[in-house]
Amino acid sequence: MTGNDFILPCFPFSVALFIIFLFYRFVPSNIYRSLHANVIIAPGIPCTHPLHPISRRSKERCLWCRFSWRYTLKSTLKEKYQCVPEGVSKARSPLNEIYTELYIIEGRTGIVSGDHEVRQIETASRKQYRPETTIRHEDIFKLPPGREEPFRTVMTIGVAGIGKTVLTQKFALDWAEGKANQNVHLLFPFTFRELNMLKVKRFSLVELVRHFFSKSKMAGISSFEELQVVFIFDGLDECRLPLDFHNKEVLTDVTESTTVDVLLTNLIRGNLLPSARLWITTRPAAANQIPSEYVGMVTEVRGFTDPQKEEYFRKRFSDEEQASKITSHIKGAQSLHVMCRIPVFCWIAATVLEDILKTREGEELPKTLTEMYIHYLVVQTKVKKIKYDGGAEADPHWSPENRKIIESLGKLAFDQLLKGNLIFYESDLSECGVDIRKVLVNSGVFTQIFKEERGLYQDMVFCFVHLSVQEFLAALHVHMTFINSGINLLEAESFWLLKYLSIFCRVKPFHQSAVDKALESPNGHLDLFLRFLLGLSLQTSQTVLRGLLTQSGSGSQTNQETVRYIKEKISENTCPEKSINLFHCLNELKDASLVEEIQRSLSSGSLSTDELSPAQWSALVFILLSSGKDLDVFDLKKYSASEEVLLRLLPVVKASNRALLSGCNLSERGCEALSSVLFSQSSNLRELDLSNNDLGDSGVKLLSVGLESHHCKLESLRLECVYLFLTKPFHTILDFVFFSSNLSGCLITEGGCASLTSALSSSLSRLRKLDLSYNHPGDAGLMLVTAGLERLEAVRCLFFPSDSCQLTIDTNTVNRHLKLSNNNRKVTHVDQLQPYPDHPDRFEGYCPQLMCRDTVTGRCFWEVEWEGEVDVSVSYRRIQRTGERAICEFGRNMDSWCLSCSGRGHYTAWYNEKGVSIRSSTSISNRVAVYVDCLAGTLSFYRVISDSLIHLYTFSTTFSEPLYAGFSLGFWNRTGSTVCLV
Repeated sequence: MTGNDFILPCFPFSVALFIIFLFYRFVPSNIYRSLHANVIIAPGIPCTHPLHPISRRSKERCLWCRFSWRYTLKSTLKEKYQCVPEGVSKARSPLNEIYTELYIIEGRTGIVSGDHEVRQIETASRKQYRPETTIRHEDIFKLPPGREEPFRTVMTIGVAGIGKTVLTQKFALDWAEGKANQNVHLLFPFTFRELNMLKVKRFSLVELVRHFFSKSKMAGISSFEELQVVFIFDGLDECRLPLDFHNKEVLTDVTESTTVDVLLTNLIRGNLLPSARLWITTRPAAANQIPSEYVGMVTEVRGFTDPQKEEYFRKRFSDEEQASKITSHIKGAQSLHVMCRIPVFCWIAATVLEDILKTREGEELPKTLTEMYIHYLVVQTKVKKIKYDGGAEADPHWSPENRKIIESLGKLAFDQLLKGNLIFYESDLSECGVDIRKVLVNSGVFTQIFKEERGLYQDMVFCFVHLSVQEFLAALHVHMTFINSGINLLEAESFWLLKYLSIFCRVKPFHQSAVDKALESPNGHLDLFLRFLLGLSLQTSQTVLRGLLTQSGSGSQTNQETVRYIKEKISENTCPEKSINLFHCLNELKDASLVEEIQRSLSSGSLSTDELSPAQWSALVFILLSSGKDLDVFDLKKYSASEEVLLRLLPVVKASNRALLSGCNLSERGCEALSSVLFSQSSNLRELDLSNNDLGDSGVKLLSVGLESHHCKLESLRLECVYLFLTKPFHTILDFVFFSSNLSGCLITEGGCASLTSALSSSLSRLRKLDLSYNHPGDAGLMLVTAGLERLEAVRCLFFPSDSCQLTIDTNTVNRHLKLSNNNRKVTHVDQLQPYPDHPDRFEGYCPQLMCRDTVTGRCFWEVEWEGEVDVSVSYRRIQRTGERAICEFGRNMDSWCLSCSGRGHYTAWYNEKGVSIRSSTSISNRVAVYVDCLAGTLSFYRVISDSLIHLYTFSTTFSEPLYAGFSLGFWNRTGSTVCLV
């Protein structure tokens, strides 16, 4: 090879190197920055690499250093999150393979629930049909629809085990793998468990990042300016730092050192690095540690929806038949199906069911929570026996050592449960006699039941895999202590006094005292504990635990006494949430008598709400709430159109999306109850129809209290034909109802329009649609309201005159006992037969009726004057014209509706042979108005007194055919009855 042969191939490469050198040496830094904006990592930090020529003339990091930081940080996060433990197993699974998308919704700022988390899960499961703004994990910082202001901090709430931590890990992994959020330059995930270990140390923000991400070559970092940085802080509920947001210490320099709590509060307040974005996760009860003004958006993790549960089990089991069998079993066990909203519980259920199907074929699968957790304990104890103790499958798994470990863990679980602690330290374990070495080193089972978390410097923090596991072991400890020694740990302080008193009087049995103790808890913090404690008393449970329990527990007679006691408590009208938990307790005791009794009545159609006992009412509520059905629309008339029934079914109203309460004789008492529903943060109510009720001014005032609550989610309120005093409460109604308000036929006159205009002009008003049809505002009132509407362009207003109808009598339908006069505008019942010609549409025989020619469409209003005995009706054209009364008379069949009016001032609304007597004042009016809204399916009747409308009755239905007005006069040969079209 010649020299030229060597030089020529190298020449292009040499030229390329020279061009790159010139670019880095002479291109202005601002152009350089714009060309590489997507990889700029840390401006303001000098490059120290001797071969990077830009370092000689600029203090900015060169392209290579910037890119290497981002690259190594992504590599660190990929290494950390590519494989994660499933449940708390030491075996790690690929996150992308096991991750199942979670149900995340946009939440509300400042709403914190103190309820037991299982109760929150059960409440959420009843809301799964409610429309929500859902969010995918990768879009957590994106503006949701309808939101224009950008936000800096997102708080994600969710109960323990619901998947918050895995959610943040998936977000970080997707960023590290380049799948999402690549506009983010740096992403730093922290956990509060790790930060707790630094409580007494001092750091700057830069030093904190270096401390946790030293492997990512962050040692040279000293600034975050001009960068898009995201900080994730997982597990605020586990924070042991004093986050004092009232502390006036202001920190703005990312290089200034201080305590970690001051660092965090300034970062959250935006004093420090205001350009950064923060994502904080927490259990609901701890959300209020951060003031709402520092939280831009709240999201909530609701766990798995029903399809996501099935997806999880399909991913968990490669055998499709096995996955299908497990999914089917869980669907059939209501308590298990609800708990499977929690991913950790899905893992527990999969562990148990897989073991039973593989090794104990033919054995009955667990159907209650207690059975599931007992089998979980057995499965993991078997793993320890075989894997760690060198035992065989047939060997007894309840060895003395295992019993001692379970007893000590049970004591720890119970003691810490009473204190409200979910995170423990070595000192807590030592107090309860837990041998850390045996539990964590030699017992593979308890690395799953009992989870070890290592923070910095190898300090150890402990917790159970889930709160429910802690509650199960706590219940097991209380159960074992009682059957072995007779000591009731729930009454331990007064045990010796109770034992002494038992000589002279009967002391309340163990399980009954546990029921009382749980009912005393205002937020249900002992609800699940009680379910486990009662479930452990069954003989089937004790059979599985034989060897762990040295003595047998209560017998069937004792359990029957407990069942009777629980039913008594249900009958005492305790709060709905407590009653529901008591039904779950009955389920753990395998008693479903109350529920089955109501279900039989519902299926047979023989349910009469007038005859239900308090316990049966509670059973009905439990069935409706547990079934997930009928929660979209609650129609009180399906049960009974009475205020008493409304009060009984109030929990169902709270869980429903729409409540139809039109014409249900509601009063001030009902308004007070509905106000409490609107005031409740757990209410799901979006639409409320209170039309045709005599609410009174005091009732409207009570309703307004609920509307003013920041928990109120109501979007549509219908008050058609409700007499309103247009005062302050009316302003509240218009100010706080978002979408629409129907005030049709509410006797709003000129005097009320000034108040209405004031409400429409309010800066607080969110009203978008207003229906004022069938009122009497007058010309002056119209002008006032129009002025208000000019300031709210989206409001639509309808008034009475536009829907008036001029009726024309169809002479071919008139019965021969009816005489027409006054240009066919007046009809009179007479004895003499009139000489009308034969016609197939004519009402014959003793059916003194007629119909009008005009088809009633859309919205129609008309008035008539009457004397004697008259039925004012609306009918389908197909109604029979002759025959028995039930076939052809208006209101006595399924083809017509009518209002019967008599000269004694009595009114009765009739449909399909069912009549409703209507209360009316003593003043007699001989004028009736009819208003039909075909699309809405409403037919309303009014008395007309001095041009005012007094509501009498409204039918709510679905009209399937065109309608026609009709009249019946003196059906029982009352000659002289007349009708005159106005």
